[in-house]
Amino acid sequence: MAVFSLEEAPGLAPVKELDLLILVGLTGVGKSTLVKALGLPRLPDRRALVDEYVLPRYGAKPPLPREERFRLTRRFREEFPGGVAEVLARGYAQPHPLLLFDGLRGEKEVAYALEHLPKAWFVVLHARESTRLKRLLSRQDAFDRVGLDPKELEALRSLAEGVLSQEELEEALSLAPWEEVLAKLKIVAEEKKNYDPEGPLRLLAGHPRALILNTEALSPKEEAEAIRHFLKL
Repeated sequence: MAVFSLEEAPGLAPVKELDLLILVGLTGVGKSTLVKALGLPRLPDRRALVDEYVLPRYGAKPPLPREERFRLTRRFREEFPGGVAEVLARGYAQPHPLLLFDGLRGEKEVAYALEHLPKAWFVVLHARESTRLKRLLSRQDAFDRVGLDPKELEALRSLAEGVLSQEELEEALSLAPWEEVLAKLKIVAEEKKNYDPEGPLRLLAGHPRALILNTEALSPKEEAEAIRHFLKL
């Protein structure tokens, strides 16, 4: 992991002057799996930057339920529209031929990075909400916890409206207890509300510094190969 700081220090260079590969995508789209497949030197990821530079601003510290993290990162974006991209662009890091950052979300974060990180390349990973939900149900990450009210079962279908079809919801309920489905569906629904998944696709489609990958159609190995070909590595 490359050293990252918001303070200038010996051996560190401004991130805006470094060659970066930035992954863009929501939870469950396959970023962590791709990070392992690429094997590139990495900057601290989005979660680490939020933990160190965003949450303390509001007197909070991890671990937090995901909905509380969404609330605080939304508040941060109200003050700094570029969100996590602003933290990244203001930082200093150990130079490498190419550094990987996982990752950005939403059109405004990506637009800020496009403008302020001129040497960055972008890979947008996308998948349907139903696919991301199934991946969340299988990964068993404690970070995905949310606060649950046992009475929320009756709200499950209304929460799924506009996110999952009836068939997709029934399939999810066949994979895990309703409490777990509800917890993970909250994450998918809240992310969709906070970060329009179509925004980065609109912004980066056809852009010379961007590659868009459908992670439902490609294996992690195929994704990594497509990126290496795109970057001529």
